[in-house]
Amino acid sequence: MRKPGILKVFFAAAALMAVCSCTERDKKSELPAISGKAGEIAVVATKAQWEAEPGTSIRAVLAADFPYIPQREPLYRLFNVPHENFNKIFRVHRNIINVKIADTCKLGIKVLNDIWASPQTVMLVTAPDELSAAQFITENGEKICSVFRNAERNRVIANAKAYENKALGEAVAKIYGGSPYFPGNYSLKKQNGDFMWISYETSFTNQGIFIYRFPFTGEEQFTPEYLISVRDAVLKENVPATSEGSYMITNPNIVPGFRWVEFNGRKFAEVRSLWDTHNDFMGGPFISDAFISSDGKEVIVIEGFVYAPKYAKRDYLRQFEGIIYSWH
Repeated sequence: MRKPGILKVFFAAAALMAVCSCTERDKKSELPAISGKAGEIAVVATKAQWEAEPGTSIRAVLAADFPYIPQREPLYRLFNVPHENFNKIFRVHRNIINVKIADTCKLGIKVLNDIWASPQTVMLVTAPDELSAAQFITENGEKICSVFRNAERNRVIANAKAYENKALGEAVAKIYGGSPYFPGNYSLKKQNGDFMWISYETSFTNQGIFIYRFPFTGEEQFTPEYLISVRDAVLKENVPATSEGSYMITNPNIVPGFRWVEFNGRKFAEVRSLWDTHNDFMGGPFISDAFISSDGKEVIVIEGFVYAPKYAKRDYLRQFEGIIYSWH
């Protein structure tokens, strides 16, 4: 395999957010809306490239298993579009990776926003040959994932802002000093002291958001073990299941994912795992974020859980991530 030299990755936004630029706003307003489903990426490459090393690397990076959901689902749904078929139908897709391989190409990645549609993310991958392209994609896999993860998250946040349930947000902010942007179909299900349960339910799904708080005593509270112990105590008291004497718990057989996240000037500890029920047969995934309140006196936790036994779970988790990351 060819060894590329020092690799420089240029992640730049072609359509930068111009401050109060009427020209940019007018240009964006003239673009059509994006097409495609959430979590879907069109990969523009020759059939040979798609079936050989570049395509294999792209699938390994972007179609890997989504973490902490009960059934296997890929991070993204990928489909190949040969260059000659990349017409106006595909150019308005929400997420695009365009692979260009030629002797005259330098190794690199460029990210462009709102080229043919809005809000659109287009990634251009260039390389002099297939082997160096494949290695480059593998080495920069996390950066590539982050581009599309941020794009999907920002679309969720923008949609929640556009159709916000302002009354619900104000009620949360009154208690906790801040709130995420709740989409209009969410409503308050339960409030008990420092605990709030906000929910969007259909005949076959339940998308719930819990918010609660407890006194901040030190950084040692920000471990997965401590946060889960508090979570289980809060949910035992406030979240009954369907059978008598049953309630929600964190699945004890799963080692949770834990990481620190910085987003929009906020830093929070994130736990991802599966929830279960004591004395019942319900379960699903959840994502939980914990951070210190603005006055430094409390730890605030906001989490989203999914109960959708008949459906895939990945897109629900991405919706929750966007909502709870929008705390302001």
